[in-house]
Amino acid sequence: MEEPARSSDRTTGAERRVRAHLRVAGRVQGVAFRASAAAEARRSRLNGWVRNVRDGTVEAVAEGPRPAVEAFIAWCRHGPSGARVEAVEVAWGTPTGEHRGFEVRPDAGT
Repeated sequence: MEEPARSSDRTTGAERRVRAHLRVAGRVQGVAFRASAAAEARRSRLNGWVRNVRDGTVEAVAEGPRPAVEAFIAWCRHGPSGARVEAVEVAWGTPTGEHRGFEVRPDAGT
């Protein structure tokens, strides 16, 4: 997946905000993945959301300082104790700032 372009301003990597759109596959539904992911994101003060997808995956969007988003992605690679994560796809993008806090969304139909 593509990473956002590097900024030429004086913003440090720790200060620069990023957006990651994740798709997590494996045994990730019915194991408290969404609630645990939301708690993890809130601890890191990330903004975004997480939801189940009908195909059995979990989808999430996280925005915040790059180190915190990277730590969230690392957490998603193993998830809570009952999960068995097989793959995590990450698409990097420009943060939109549209989210305040981190929420568990209703299931997606796709």
